[in-house]
Amino acid sequence: MSTENRVEEARAGGLAVRVRGAAAEAAAEAVAALAADGVPAALASGDSTLWGPDAADLAAVRLGWLGLPRGSRELLPELSRLAAANRAAGLDRVVLAGMGGSSLAPEVIAATRGAELTVLDTTDPAQVRAATADRLHRTVLVVSSKSGGTVETDSHRRVFEKAFADAGIDPAERIVVVTDPGSPLAELAAERGYRTFLADPDVGGRYSALSAFGLVPTALAGVDAAALLDEAAALAESLSAGKDNPALLLGAALGAAGRDKAALAAPTPVGLGDWIEQLVAESTGKQGTGVLPVVVEGVNAPGFRDAPDTLPVSCSEAGPAPDGDALVQVTGPLGAQFLAWEYATAIAGRLLGIDPFDQPNVQESKDNTKALLERAGTGPLPAGEPLFTEGAVQVHASGAAPRAGDLAGLLRGLLDAVPERGYLAVMAYLDRLGDAPTAGLRPGLAAATGAQVTFGWGPRFLHSTGQYHKGGPAAGVFLQITADSAEDLEIPGRPYGLARLQLAQALGDFGALDSRERPAVRLHLTDRAAGLEQLRRAVGSLEGVSR
Repeated sequence: MSTENRVEEARAGGLAVRVRGAAAEAAAEAVAALAADGVPAALASGDSTLWGPDAADLAAVRLGWLGLPRGSRELLPELSRLAAANRAAGLDRVVLAGMGGSSLAPEVIAATRGAELTVLDTTDPAQVRAATADRLHRTVLVVSSKSGGTVETDSHRRVFEKAFADAGIDPAERIVVVTDPGSPLAELAAERGYRTFLADPDVGGRYSALSAFGLVPTALAGVDAAALLDEAAALAESLSAGKDNPALLLGAALGAAGRDKAALAAPTPVGLGDWIEQLVAESTGKQGTGVLPVVVEGVNAPGFRDAPDTLPVSCSEAGPAPDGDALVQVTGPLGAQFLAWEYATAIAGRLLGIDPFDQPNVQESKDNTKALLERAGTGPLPAGEPLFTEGAVQVHASGAAPRAGDLAGLLRGLLDAVPERGYLAVMAYLDRLGDAPTAGLRPGLAAATGAQVTFGWGPRFLHSTGQYHKGGPAAGVFLQITADSAEDLEIPGRPYGLARLQLAQALGDFGALDSRERPAVRLHLTDRAAGLEQLRRAVGSLEGVSR
C-alpha cells in the first residue's frame, strides 16, 4: 500500500480514531515503539517518570485526571441535591466565572448537551455588566479557580457580590465555589459561608474537564454528569493497551507526524476545538517546540489543509466525521473525547520531549499586568504614542513589526512578515458576545496568506495559546486588537475597573511579545463599531501573499 493510501484505525469504548496518509505511517511507527517500551500501561497506571527526571516531580501531582471517570462520581449525590434545591427555589440560570481550564470544558459540555450556561472568561466591562443585568433574581454564580487567585475570576466574584447585595440578595445563597483545598478562595468561601466543592489537587487545570471544575457548573445547569463519566469510563479500559487504543493512536499522530500545527474542525461536540486548543497549546508549546492548534470554522475553511506544517484533524460525536482534507478523524461521545485528548496530549508530550504538565510562560503576562497597574497607580496606563491614526483606529507596533503609512499596508506587511512554517495570531481584547463578528477576521486573513491564522479572545487566550506564543517556536506574528469602552465597571475593593484591567492585560502581553522581538501590532479602536468596520474593509482589500 502506498503511503498516500495508508490508513491506521483504532476503536474502543465508543471512540474511533482514523489516521491516513503519511501521518498514518508515522503514527503507526510511534505506536509500535511506545507499545514496545510499555508506555501505554505505564501512563494508564500513573507513572510520573515517562517525561524524564526533570518533569517527574510535577507529573507525580498532575496525573489525577486518569482516575476521574471513577473518582468524580463521589460528587454526584451532592450535586444532584443542590441542583434540585436550586430548581425548587426558582434558580434556573447558572453563571460561571472561570478562566482556561475552569471555563472551556464546562462551556463545551453545556453547549453540547443543550444546557444554558453563561460563561464569564473576560474582563470586558460590557460583557460582564450584561451578565449581571440578566435575570439576577434567578441566578446562581459558580466561582471556579484552581489557584484561588485568578484575577479575572476574583473580579467577577466581587462584581456579582455587589450586584447581589444591591438587589437585596444574600450572596451566600447564590454563590458556589469550586477550587483546590487550601486555596485563598477556599478560605474566603469558608469565611463567607459559600457552598464549596473541593477539586482533586492532583489534576492540572487544562486536564480538569471531568473533575469538579467541569461537572459542578454543568450539573447545576441541568447536564447529566453521570452519563458524561460513563462515556469516559468506557474508554478508560483501553488506555493501557498497546493496540486497539484510539487515544494512543491520536497521541502518536499529534507527536510523530512532524508538523507543528494541527488544524481543528470540530462542529460537534460544540466548541470542542477551543478546549483542545488550550489543552494542546499550553501542554506542548515550550522549549521552542510544540503543536499549535488552529481552530477553523469547518473542513472547507481557509487553513484546513494537508500541508508540511499542518495536520488537519476533524472531530464529531457520531460518525462519519466530516472529512475534507482531514488526515485524522476522531469520532465518539464527549466524555470519551475529553479523556482521549488528555491522554493523547500526554503521549505527544513524551514524543516531543517536553513536560506536558507545566506552563512556564503563562505567569509572565500576569506579572506584567500587575506591574503596569501598580506603576501607573491612578494615572494613565503606558499605552505609548501611535505610529499613526486612521479614522477610528490607532496603530501601535513592537520594535520588530513592519511599518506602513496606512492600515491596509500595515496588514499586508504583517502577513509578509510571517516566516515559512510560521503563523499569524489575532488576539482581540473585546466583548466576545457584542463584538462577535470580529472572529470573522480569521478566515479573511487566512485566505490572504499561505500561513496559518489563529484567533483568540483576550484575556481568555492567555490561559490557552498564550503559552505557545511565548514558549513555542519563534515563528509567530501577532495582531492585537483593543478598544475604548463606553463605560467602565467598578471592581469593588480594587483601585481600577474592568476596562483598565483589560487594557493592562493587553499591554502586559504585548510587552512580553516585544521583549522576545516578536513582530506585533496593536490596533486600538477609539470607536468599536467604526473601527471594526474599517478593519473588515482593510482585510477584504488584501490580495494573496505569495509564500
